[in-house]
Amino acid sequence: MKVNRPLYPPALPAAARKSVKQEAAAKAEVPFAQVLQQQLSAPQPLKFSAHVLQRLQERQIELAPQDVTKLSRALQAAREKGSQSSLLLYQDIAFVASVKNNTIITAVKGDDLQDRVFTNIDSAVMIK
Repeated sequence: MKVNRPLYPPALPAAARKSVKQEAAAKAEVPFAQVLQQQLSAPQPLKFSAHVLQRLQERQIELAPQDVTKLSRALQAAREKGSQSSLLLYQDIAFVASVKNNTIITAVKGDDLQDRVFTNIDSAVMIK
């Protein structure tokens, strides 16, 4: 117990005290819904699943930064149309992507495309 410290803090006049709600309102100038919407609408980086990374390595597919940019733009176009899962056709490579998760799921190249059936997709985007 400290001797020089008062047991009870001095009372402040009612005008000087602020409620917790008033303090929170003063701090929160931007509504939560607006901050949430900004975070959700912010562009997310294109992700590659572990499966597609393995497929790219096995099939010796190398993507340059401009290729990734084109894939990302195509995925954004599919998102704007309301797609959930999309087939992206770029050069001689087919990519299956989850639009919702902004993730490339798998990739198929060249001769492997013959007689191939892609299921569980709701859109296809052809990329120049």
